[in-house]
Amino acid sequence: MIRTAILLVVTLFAACAYTYFQAPALSDAQWALLTDLFWIWAAFTAYTIIAGELTGNCSQVDRLWSIVPIVYTGYAAYFTGWDTRATLMAGIVALWGARLTFNFARRGGYHWLPWKGEEDYRWEVLRQQPPLNQPFVWKLFNIFFICIYQMALIALFTLPIVYAWRPDAAAVGTWDYVLAIGIVVLVIWEWLADQQQWDYQQEKHRRKASNEDLGPYYGKGFTHTGLWRWSRHPNYFAEQSIWVVFYGFSISSTGEWLNASILGAILLIFLFQGSAQFSEGLTAAKYPEYQDYQAKTPRFLPLGGFKK
Repeated sequence: MIRTAILLVVTLFAACAYTYFQAPALSDAQWALLTDLFWIWAAFTAYTIIAGELTGNCSQVDRLWSIVPIVYTGYAAYFTGWDTRATLMAGIVALWGARLTFNFARRGGYHWLPWKGEEDYRWEVLRQQPPLNQPFVWKLFNIFFICIYQMALIALFTLPIVYAWRPDAAAVGTWDYVLAIGIVVLVIWEWLADQQQWDYQQEKHRRKASNEDLGPYYGKGFTHTGLWRWSRHPNYFAEQSIWVVFYGFSISSTGEWLNASILGAILLIFLFQGSAQFSEGLTAAKYPEYQDYQAKTPRFLPLGGFKK
């Protein structure tokens, strides 16, 4: 995990360097917007570092994950004078963020006191693994990977809104609305997946608390039907796809298939690969039938329903 984190941080710095040298592709107004977004990023990042270090709760970024993109894109829409495309992009990000914030809140992730609220169980597991079990190493990991890197990643995958707004941009058209509808469909997919997992886990824990027989269905211990029959992480599939489609707005605006703002979606995919692999290792160790589920069901792509 620590090697993956180092690789991602190095990739981030390379991405930032690449973005810098793409300066001629951005107008002065775009650079002004990017500068403002940088200062917003710096403020949020400083908060996560300070709150995390003072409280020992490393889920400060987790709490902001669904909120900060709304701030970035909302500010961008305001900065552009409520440009039609930027406003459309900000609106669908607000929809995405509202749903994800609700899902995180019902799991106990938020509290007005920064040292309370749920901490992602994976951070505690990582704290016990060498060399992260050394306090100084963990402090560096928290500051540079959990806080700086992940907050930078959030800024990067919302960056297409900067590239999509330019003086010579094409007018909002059919493809923009197709992209918007695509993201709404993916948000619904993600909501269904999270709801199915929530319902399963709630009923499983209710039966345990009541000393009821779990039976073969809840006895497995993990969600494996519905959208989870098609892939092991249908919610992760939707989450990654949302930001890939979001990048499409910059293509619709510029007519260019490749620009620096694609880096956020690529880095997000890398992060989910490492995160899912780590989580699945913990799940497989806890539930004996999970390895069979892994063998029959793809990790992300929803193609498992075709397997016999």
